[in-house]
Amino acid sequence: MVFSCRIESYSCKMAGDDKHMFKQFCQEGEPHVLEALSPPQSTSATSPSQLGKSSEDGENPLSDKCCRKTLFYLITTLNESFRPDYDFSAARAHEFSREPSLNWVANAVNSSLFSAVGEEFNSLGPELWNAIDQEINLQGCDIYSYNPDLDSDPFGEEGSLWSFNYFFYNKKLKRIVFFTCRSVSVLSGYGRGTLDNELDMELDDEEEMDGFTEDSCPRALCV
Repeated sequence: MVFSCRIESYSCKMAGDDKHMFKQFCQEGEPHVLEALSPPQSTSATSPSQLGKSSEDGENPLSDKCCRKTLFYLITTLNESFRPDYDFSAARAHEFSREPSLNWVANAVNSSLFSAVGEEFNSLGPELWNAIDQEINLQGCDIYSYNPDLDSDPFGEEGSLWSFNYFFYNKKLKRIVFFTCRSVSVLSGYGRGTLDNELDMELDDEEEMDGFTEDSCPRALCV
């Protein structure tokens, strides 16, 4: 098993092209119009009869919503993180979920990373969460996840064992920390060679970014 993770910090302050894209995005609805999200994966075991209830009749306690402006921030974060290989401009609200609690997300992440790293994660885990907390103030965050279908999933290649995409959005700080991770089977034909190539490409991209101002680029958090 081979796994790769990225933790990146993005500002939500729009400038230049972002403002233009936001105006185009708002042609489909006003910034403060609420969009229905999918139930979080933590509730995926709930019966189909519950999930099938309409959110309009107030009977579905699992439904959640976010305004279109927040949805724009989530989509823009995905585009920045995965460009130029993927374009998420057509992503819709139902591909995102609002997670029920920080504890649930932390437990889910810790479980996945422990399965990949083993006992070493017992010492790494607290450092990881401390670094994220210092950047974004976790207690002040709304946490969202991106859960697309296989056609839209950037980690949907053959051999993918698991993946997650979490957004820690602090509205007061106007900042998002994006935590994305995947695990790939080395027996799948995808394996280590491709991940090594991706690492080489990322290093090349970093060299090409020389000369850009710090504020115009996402910051990677190091643990």
